[in-house]
Amino acid sequence: MADHRASQPKSFKRRGLMFVLSSPSGAGKSTIANRLLKEERNRLKLSVSYTTRPRREGEVDGRDYHFVDTATFRQMVEDDQFLEWARVFDQRYGTPRETVFKDLENGRDILFDIDWQGAQQLFQLAGGDVVRVFILPPGLKTLRSRLEKRATDSQEIIDRRMDRALSEVSHWDGYDYVLVNDDLDDCYECVQTILTAERLKRSRQRGMIGFIRRLPEM
Repeated sequence: MADHRASQPKSFKRRGLMFVLSSPSGAGKSTIANRLLKEERNRLKLSVSYTTRPRREGEVDGRDYHFVDTATFRQMVEDDQFLEWARVFDQRYGTPRETVFKDLENGRDILFDIDWQGAQQLFQLAGGDVVRVFILPPGLKTLRSRLEKRATDSQEIIDRRMDRALSEVSHWDGYDYVLVNDDLDDCYECVQTILTAERLKRSRQRGMIGFIRRLPEM
């Protein structure tokens, strides 16, 4: 895919954006998010959430999540330290407020791997900075098959994930873009195209006014 960065004058200063990816578990969101982070390198940063769930094998505190106990999480909620937070499968997840706003001011884009509740809260707080993308599986039977092939959850957990998937899909109309992941490469290219287009929006180009004023002299 062509690199569109050259189309922006170097003098332009741009405010960062919050790029939200949501999907039912097993729809391919994490694979797309990881590829996007790898290819975007220093231009895109993953928002690291706080969570009360136990750390899984191979996870690193501060890289995958900030792992805290329930009492600490509740105190952070009371202190208004989260942009958004939600309870999922009896565990809590929250997005730190201060870090996100600093990155936005510095023109850094932030990737959010959150559910529809988190996406809605972010939009209510910072609508103009938020871009919401929802990824659908090609079918719920396909989704169940993917979850079973992963062999990481019991049948009971898979059933709970499928029930949650139905709930999440019902909120598809709360997103700016909705994609069907029936081909991973095609879906990824669509996500990347959306990100490029949103970066180029006039409302995010802080240096545009100065550039227009200088045009007669250039």
